[in-house]
Amino acid sequence: MTQNAIEIKNLSYRYDDLPVLEHINLEVPQGSFLGLVGPNGSGKSTLLKLILGLLKPQQGSIQLFGTDSKSFTQYEKIGYVSQKANSFNSGFPATVLEVVLSGLTKKIGLFKFPSKQDKQKAIEAIQAVEMDNFLYRNIGELSGGQQQRVFIARALASEPELLILDEPTVGVDTKRVDGFYDLLEKLNRDKRITMILVSHDVGTITSKVSHVACLNKHLHFHGLVKEFENLEQTALSGLYGHDIHLLTHQH
Repeated sequence: MTQNAIEIKNLSYRYDDLPVLEHINLEVPQGSFLGLVGPNGSGKSTLLKLILGLLKPQQGSIQLFGTDSKSFTQYEKIGYVSQKANSFNSGFPATVLEVVLSGLTKKIGLFKFPSKQDKQKAIEAIQAVEMDNFLYRNIGELSGGQQQRVFIARALASEPELLILDEPTVGVDTKRVDGFYDLLEKLNRDKRITMILVSHDVGTITSKVSHVACLNKHLHFHGLVKEFENLEQTALSGLYGHDIHLLTHQH
């Protein structure tokens, strides 16, 4: 029987008097690839902060690998990749290898030099995202898509069991987005890393993920991709507040 990486029960959260999440029930099986979709302001970012331990549940519970989030301490099991393009300083003087090694700082310790084993882990993570030809290239010299691959390698270096990606294709050339999603699909398949991908690109991600969760304060849908693709168009449009065109992809 497959265990759950995440199990959320009756979760609600509000900022002052504004409810953001209401009665969320969600299971993310280990090894699955979940696409989390929903309009702006739907509560996706708040849900991620709750999973990452940056916020505490006000009502309900979150279990991470079988442990309640309020007592969970093994956050090295969770990798996180943010919307890098909105905040990263491309002039930062660091090589690809140095950026990826920085993901091991907690393990290595501040002001300590990485061991040969640490460097090997970093190189293997860089190889996994097919950036090993750029080991000593300055991060600022890379394209947006290449930089984002490096930040995924940084998250992979600590060997997480769960990888959360928040709109990772922001700033990535649209011509390279499909290749980027292919990379995530390959990492999920080959390394069996549980993944949560937050995206507005509903049509594209449904060709890559195994499950979809559709959030807008409430969880309006959670299930397999095929079930999501069979949703009535009116149901999707009602969720988003405007027409949504969902393209069906071959799997």
